[in-house]
Amino acid sequence: MIFDRKNLDNDTLLAFYKKLLWPRLVEEKMLILLRQGRIGKWFSGIGQEAIAVGSTLAMHPDEYILPMHRNLGVFTTRDIPLSRLMAQWQGKASGFTKGRDRSFHFGTQQYKIIGMISHLGPQLALADGIALADVLAGRNNATLVFTGEGATSEGDFHEALNVAAVWDLPVIFLIENNGYGLSTPTNEQYRCTHLVDKAIGYGMEGRRIDGNNILEVYHTISELAADIRQRPRPVLIECDTFRMRGHEEASGTKYVPQHFFDEWKQKDPLDNYEQYLISEGVLNQNMIAGLKGNFWLSIEQQLEQAFNEPDIIPSVETELADVYKPHDASPIPHGNTFTQKRYIDAISDGLRAAMREHDNLVIMGQDIAEYGGAFKITQGFVEEFGKARVRNTPICESAIVGAAMGLALNGYKAIVEMQFADFVSSGFNQVVNNLAKTWYRWQQGVDVVIRMPAGGGTGAGPFHSQTNEAWFTKTPGLKVVYPAFPADAKGLLLAAVEDPNPVVYFEHKYLYRNISAEVPDGYYTIEIGKAATIQSGNEVSIITYGWAVHWAMEYAAAHPDISIEIIDLRSLQPWDKEAVEASVKKTGRVVILHEDTLTNGFGSEIAAHIAEHCFAWLDAPVMRCGSLDTPIPMHIGLENQFMAKSRLGEVMDKLMKY
Repeated sequence: MIFDRKNLDNDTLLAFYKKLLWPRLVEEKMLILLRQGRIGKWFSGIGQEAIAVGSTLAMHPDEYILPMHRNLGVFTTRDIPLSRLMAQWQGKASGFTKGRDRSFHFGTQQYKIIGMISHLGPQLALADGIALADVLAGRNNATLVFTGEGATSEGDFHEALNVAAVWDLPVIFLIENNGYGLSTPTNEQYRCTHLVDKAIGYGMEGRRIDGNNILEVYHTISELAADIRQRPRPVLIECDTFRMRGHEEASGTKYVPQHFFDEWKQKDPLDNYEQYLISEGVLNQNMIAGLKGNFWLSIEQQLEQAFNEPDIIPSVETELADVYKPHDASPIPHGNTFTQKRYIDAISDGLRAAMREHDNLVIMGQDIAEYGGAFKITQGFVEEFGKARVRNTPICESAIVGAAMGLALNGYKAIVEMQFADFVSSGFNQVVNNLAKTWYRWQQGVDVVIRMPAGGGTGAGPFHSQTNEAWFTKTPGLKVVYPAFPADAKGLLLAAVEDPNPVVYFEHKYLYRNISAEVPDGYYTIEIGKAATIQSGNEVSIITYGWAVHWAMEYAAAHPDISIEIIDLRSLQPWDKEAVEASVKKTGRVVILHEDTLTNGFGSEIAAHIAEHCFAWLDAPVMRCGSLDTPIPMHIGLENQFMAKSRLGEVMDKLMKY
């Protein structure tokens, strides 16, 4: 192994050695604790430390790094106390996730580190968003994100690199190629000769380096980071290395031929660098022994400090209170002037008001810039706000949702337009596992709104007509709104923008140009989680939302002999239990009406709640009216048959006979 010190003096070389030695000794101690049964799991990075340490040393302290679960050296090089890391690993209250997540699955703004989730690939897109925020803010920063050779097979890898290339984002994508994804060797992972060759396909620069040579890693990252800070663009680096332990200790290493261990043992990053420093006169055996002795003592002290911390005492109240980031949700009142607007225009008006109010708000989506979006909601936005804030995206829902999260991590707000709500399935993981869980896991707000043009009525068939709110209402950490009227559409959209939690905002395509109403001018919000009483009655309650509110109104208008109370939920997560309970207790009969399919639609949750909390006031069974349990068809006759509206009369007749 050839080391090139370049302009590094002896003190710096020695400092690098200390940074490299510390995580190795910590790892060795962790393996001892594992054998003693004092810890339950460990992902070892022994043999790969030069990558984590060298690259972290090359980055500025205020630049973000997004590591993986084998990158202890990132955390230690950023000087996170071992006692706090151990508290995290042991699930202590002083850890970063309060016992809610494992190992390195956390982030910390204090140290500018954003940890992974178990799905590996999604964090690459977060780096895109973080870098985009730096570019928009005029900060000359680079962002470093790690991945393994196995995760390069994921679609998230492709999407994130493609977006970074198209947008010229200053991201260093670093692949740790250690030969195996758990037990799967590289020849079963990809067919290209080297992973760095993939850079060509994205139109970006690529480098392949010796990941076990700390100076080569440091100099390469330093030079590239310095360059892309001034000339923003992404680069791909492949670091050749080897995993000397199992994927995690329980998996063992029997699937790896012994000759690989023999070969890579000779390339050990710590041993080789140590011998180089001895040859340079920077280090000697007495110094090594002294450093190791002091480090061992510090490790023992800090680990015992963490072990001696009290265990977390579970509290239902604490856990429930930490699902969402608290904020003042008091409604911003509207003024006294109103303008007649269509539903679609109210949404556009709300977006424009939000963009004017928040200069750190970015809108992203397919065809939303010059074209104005598939439904022309953002038409004219580029002329007012510019392409930096109104961004056309490649067709890659996962990367764009991830980039929106990255923007939020780095001080921005983001709105993502799904061209159709159906397409969110391609970004589902980012929504339900990254956006939704981040505040609960490590108390980081995620200021992202996802706009979801949803629903049928236009003969668009199974992939453009779903109303898929139930995919999200059961996911803790997400808020879900579904306005039925223009004024609510604007007010709830602005409330979603104000909220520091991720909000899934459903807007019904059929309503876009088919309803109009008076909409307050200016900037105002409607509290998320509050229902509206559309009309009062005392014989039966119809609990509904979205397009179905209008079905209920049509039915009530056609049956003036029945005193019907209509409750428009407006928000589905959280939903207004008090309003629903009050209505049911008043009327004694209830129909829950929604456009979604009947089985496991959101109405099931409402029905269960009513049965549990309002049973004594019911004069009849709780009735649900949902759409057929089939995919939504295209043909107008089939679609009409599918819709819950076609069965509302039948359900009401059945209910009123009790």
